[in-house]
Amino acid sequence: MRRVLWLALLLVCIVVPLGAYVRLSDAGLGCPDWPGCYGRLSPLHAAPLIQEQHAANPDGPVSMAKAWKEMSHRYLAASLGLLLLALNVLAWRQRRLRGWAALLLLLVCVQGALGMWTVTLLLKPAIVSAHLLGGMTLAALLAACCWWQRRLPQHHAVGAASFALALLLPLLLLLQIALGGWVSSNYAALACQGFPACNGEWWPAGQWHGAFHLLRELGEGPDGAPLLSSHLLTIHWVHRLGAALVSLLLLWLVLRLWRQPPLRPLLCLLLGSWLLQLSLGIGNVLLQLPLPLAVAHNAGAMLLLIVATLLLLSLDPAPRRTR
Repeated sequence: MRRVLWLALLLVCIVVPLGAYVRLSDAGLGCPDWPGCYGRLSPLHAAPLIQEQHAANPDGPVSMAKAWKEMSHRYLAASLGLLLLALNVLAWRQRRLRGWAALLLLLVCVQGALGMWTVTLLLKPAIVSAHLLGGMTLAALLAACCWWQRRLPQHHAVGAASFALALLLPLLLLLQIALGGWVSSNYAALACQGFPACNGEWWPAGQWHGAFHLLRELGEGPDGAPLLSSHLLTIHWVHRLGAALVSLLLLWLVLRLWRQPPLRPLLCLLLGSWLLQLSLGIGNVLLQLPLPLAVAHNAGAMLLLIVATLLLLSLDPAPRRTR
């Protein structure tokens, strides 16, 4: 079971950034149907149809290269699903982690449905963001299961306030990841030029109404009108504010827990992951969103969430002292 868990964790750490690469390289509709490609098993089998579509619209979302990117992501995601199915069989045989194995399988099935809707609903921002959030959650849960299997549980007693902060950090990171997905799916990553100011302003005047309407189509507001640059600016700015809030919480938590030497290696890893992610976010803005840096920003968010989750699993709220 341990090997299956670690293999699944490795695979999800490939699948999630690969999904970001597919989306950011404009290949999300490289195969506009699901689960195959134009009803075929692979782009190779659908080559005549793909070439026909590409010839009709050379600048469109369909090409052989984009189709292979999209299908490679699907093949790996399907392999992950099979691994988690095998994990459930092992869990029931060995009577270990049955509940967690079932939860992981359920989550990957939901991810499959979200992946299908991402394509069939033409990259609807709410679906794209939910798909990203599900992938990140799956990675964090797999890391938690690997942590439990790797060693005997070692919990370090901390105060209730510190434990509450450690619990809040992964939850806030998930919210921030959802905001990042909203930025990416609405193509708002470059709406704010410069850092730390946004377009030369410390508090830009955006437009909140319609910026976070979940049921709208890509590029449209709740009333069907196109999104304005002020909407995109608001989406980007809220993501920056979320990053600031996550940073303050993380630093406060590290300061509270630093007095415990056994936790310092994990705290250093948390700080390193945070600095890396912060640098990648700033670099994406200043360097105009180069594809490798944008994909790395996605992977960095996953790493930060995993480390925050492992830190939480290492803590135990200290019992109240009775007089």
